[in-house]
Amino acid sequence: MTTEELRRLLESFREGKVPESVLLERLATGTFENLGFARVDTGRERRQGFPEVILGEGKTAEQVVAIARVLEERRQPVLVTRVPEETASRFLAAFPSGIHHPLARCLTLGADRVVRREGGVVVATGGTGDLPVAEEAAVSCDFMGHSVERVYDVGVAGLHRLLSSLETLRRAGVLIVVAGMEGALPSVVAGLVDAPVIAVPTSVGYGAGFGGLAALLGMLTSCASGVTVTNIDNGFGAAFAAHRIQRHSA
Repeated sequence: MTTEELRRLLESFREGKVPESVLLERLATGTFENLGFARVDTGRERRQGFPEVILGEGKTAEQVVAIARVLEERRQPVLVTRVPEETASRFLAAFPSGIHHPLARCLTLGADRVVRREGGVVVATGGTGDLPVAEEAAVSCDFMGHSVERVYDVGVAGLHRLLSSLETLRRAGVLIVVAGMEGALPSVVAGLVDAPVIAVPTSVGYGAGFGGLAALLGMLTSCASGVTVTNIDNGFGAAFAAHRIQRHSA
């Protein structure tokens, strides 16, 4: 939206020709900051319930900092995923109040601007090797305003470990279940709980796991009904799906 278009829209609103609901929608869908290398979607929070999240992978540190600065200037919470160490250092130098979550490979800034929400999310993993993806999901969920409980290393090779956490699993509003190898854990969890289960296949596993493809196909063909599956290693995608579910069920 150009400056002239915005001026005409505001004049129409003042004259009573455009209702407030239309004004807010136009502002949300028509606002972005053009940095040349990126068009930062500053209206995404109104449309989708959370501001634009920055994917650090494939961007230079300078680009990540510039995008974050646009969001920070508009007092929007900043979440950066898949962050290389160099980018993390440059980001923290530019934003001293930012927080680096090394295992999750995430950066956060402006947690005080996030609305805390009802309903909790449980993040469970098959093994310790799944932790980077699980932590990406957990940190993202927490930053979106949801309480998070972690139930880690409860894979099906030792089912008693999972059953010992059954009470925690059953009080969750949404569960994110992260597993590699054959990806069986989400099926087992979904058979024990009545809340939505979001399955995340990871690339953890031996040769025949084909970089997470075996886990992905296993989760897609789960015998437990209603399991939602993300792409391989997509912890953030699972977190955003959980966020959407919780926002509309509260």
